[in-house]
Amino acid sequence: MRMPFLGSVLFFLFLLLFIPAASSYAGLLDGVLRAIGVAPAPHQDAPYRDVPQEEDTIASGLKEALSVGVEKAVASVSKEDGYFGNEAIKIPLPEKLRTVASAMGRFGLQEEVDDVVLGMNRAAENAAPHAKAIFMEGIKRMTLDDARKILQGGNTAATDFFRKKMSEDLYKAFKPVVTSSMEEVGLVRSYKNMMKRYMSLPFVRQQSLDLDHYVTQQALEGLFFMIGEEEKKIRTDPAARVTDLLKKLFGN
Repeated sequence: MRMPFLGSVLFFLFLLLFIPAASSYAGLLDGVLRAIGVAPAPHQDAPYRDVPQEEDTIASGLKEALSVGVEKAVASVSKEDGYFGNEAIKIPLPEKLRTVASAMGRFGLQEEVDDVVLGMNRAAENAAPHAKAIFMEGIKRMTLDDARKILQGGNTAATDFFRKKMSEDLYKAFKPVVTSSMEEVGLVRSYKNMMKRYMSLPFVRQQSLDLDHYVTQQALEGLFFMIGEEEKKIRTDPAARVTDLLKKLFGN
């Protein structure tokens, strides 16, 4: 009766020497089974996930969503009345010039004011196509860490992040384009004419405005708004997911 017991002890000691220390019970059990010639059953682990591939999909998908948003937004605002005919992004007369507009309206000079408002919006519409390349360059800079942070955000999370991160660089690149566009559509002439007529009125004070800055800022805000609207569609409307990558990322 002692031999079987002794044999069991020796066998167990053999296993301990044969099998390296296991980090878990499952590892020890696998080693024992292999030592006695029995193949262990496969573990029921969680489904395999290729993390690098998933992260690449997230980053690429968000960049593509922004790219699609930029494409559609620029196409929308670049046409005639893209700004002027859209109340959500129409560029109004600056608050600083409201007293100018009010005074001129009282003297029957509203047409000069209207010309300036129209000119600001036409300048934005004319400059918008040039913004596309600037936006696309900014999108390329989005990092994987950026993508992780915004994937689970709200319906305009990518646009909002992009606005916060890239507004300054976009402004610097876009302002010269807007300035040139203002000349092309006659806004500068209309503005000077309006201010000249205003200063000819009795009891008025000189007003000054950095028109280039104002129109550039407003034009970019309008573009960001429209890009956000497109992102919202992609996140919520399957029909707006126009590529396989967008369907894969936002369909889950």
